[in-house]
Amino acid sequence: MTNKLNAVLVLLLFTIFQVSAQDHQEMVEKIVAETNKNSQLENLAHELLDVVGPRLVGTPQMKNAHNWAVKKYNSWDIAARNEEWGKWKGWERGITHVDLISPRIQSLEARQLAWSPSTGKKPVSAEVIILPAAKDSLDFVNKLNSVKGKFVMISMPQPSGRPDYNWEEWATKESFEKMKTERDSLDKLWDQRLRNTGLSRKELARALEDAGAEGIISSCWSRGFGVNKVFSAYTKEVPTIDVSLEDYGLLYRLAENGDKPEIRVLAESTELGEMPTFNTIAEIKGTEKPEEYVILSAHFDSWDGATGATDNGTGTIVMMETMRILKKLYPNPKRTILVGHWGSEEQGLNGSRAFVKDHPEIVDNVQALFNQDNGTGRVVNISGNGFLNAYDYLGSWLYEVPQEVSRHIETNFPGSPGRGGSDYAAFVAAGAPAFNLSSLSWDYWNYTWHTNRDTYDKIVFDDVRNNVILTAVLAYMASEDPDKTSREKINLPVSRRTGEKMSWPEPRDAERAGMLED
Repeated sequence: MTNKLNAVLVLLLFTIFQVSAQDHQEMVEKIVAETNKNSQLENLAHELLDVVGPRLVGTPQMKNAHNWAVKKYNSWDIAARNEEWGKWKGWERGITHVDLISPRIQSLEARQLAWSPSTGKKPVSAEVIILPAAKDSLDFVNKLNSVKGKFVMISMPQPSGRPDYNWEEWATKESFEKMKTERDSLDKLWDQRLRNTGLSRKELARALEDAGAEGIISSCWSRGFGVNKVFSAYTKEVPTIDVSLEDYGLLYRLAENGDKPEIRVLAESTELGEMPTFNTIAEIKGTEKPEEYVILSAHFDSWDGATGATDNGTGTIVMMETMRILKKLYPNPKRTILVGHWGSEEQGLNGSRAFVKDHPEIVDNVQALFNQDNGTGRVVNISGNGFLNAYDYLGSWLYEVPQEVSRHIETNFPGSPGRGGSDYAAFVAAGAPAFNLSSLSWDYWNYTWHTNRDTYDKIVFDDVRNNVILTAVLAYMASEDPDKTSREKINLPVSRRTGEKMSWPEPRDAERAGMLED
């Protein structure tokens, strides 16, 4: 009797397994078909990047983005909300226009940096000079009176606007080496010029404006054709302008050769005081285990040198499209599927850290979190992030991903805990099994990461569709898994740098009053 009962149980379990496997296969096929035949990615990208635009924390455009996302989710019958977690210095960019007006006329490629003070409605015209060279900090103080009424250039002029790969293709070996030697020499000389001021970059900007400078001119080349990194201003009263490598070099040569270049600058912007900051949260409620969560994660904010297309517009639309597809094909998940569009990641993972701090009941019950951030490319790497048994569950979920997607992916199990870089790290620090879906480059670091060229046209939609399929299948499998994921951590090794045993990263709270105390 016992043997017959065991045989029946084995047969029953086998049948259940077969039915479950078939259900998974059918769902995966539906996900692939919906992603490829009814993609909303181009529409989402257009609405987010072209219409809403850049999403700098503390700006009205960031608030517009949050409201747009909630409205979009509601149109898909997905519950969504904006959760306030802090405040930030409010600022809105206006028109920037910079012209060379002497010794000749030319419009320049330039923009004011984020949070730059405004010139007001009327342009300011003044001579451009190079940061005074000084023997030491005392000598620099003595020379500060020379900047009064001038725009001051504070960046090194690049000897070539051609990226190294272009030199490697076309130059002679001797010519390439000569250029690099010249560039290295200029780097050292300029670093010494800055050190001799005795000031940090922030202190230098403040010292120049206190000495009466009309404004600051910088150029942060990103080692690609026509590409600059665009970050934030340190001045309080006068504008800070980033100028393209090509036009910065023009101004520098004119100033260096005694041609007394003069520019006219219109840099309109508005300071808005204290502005609330938000995360956008949307969720599809679970039916069997609603208090356990599968989280989709992508930061929503960007720098505003361009429209933040690959940092992190692509991650954002991957998660939105995944939620749309799951709501359509899998409207009653076993676990709650929640998406977090985090604010102010660029200033230190602030939105995700605030969520982790404010929602321990969710973080304690995370089945898995999938984060996507670093560009438009197809996902090629997933680490176990130091969770000892990550292979057991993540490996089984990845097995269900179609081969045309999974064949690109290398895994690293158990890996080591991520300590920063993107929002998954905020959850890893709290002990939640969170995984970064890392993309291949598409020259991300040089051409689009925090640059003036991070725009819609840089998106590779076939790769983004690849990532939607991956994310949707992983979310589905994580929700369906009968078992709760293990949070057991690896035994961390001794650090080669310090010689001491490494420790798991500690949770940190968000900056909740950004730029309001300076």
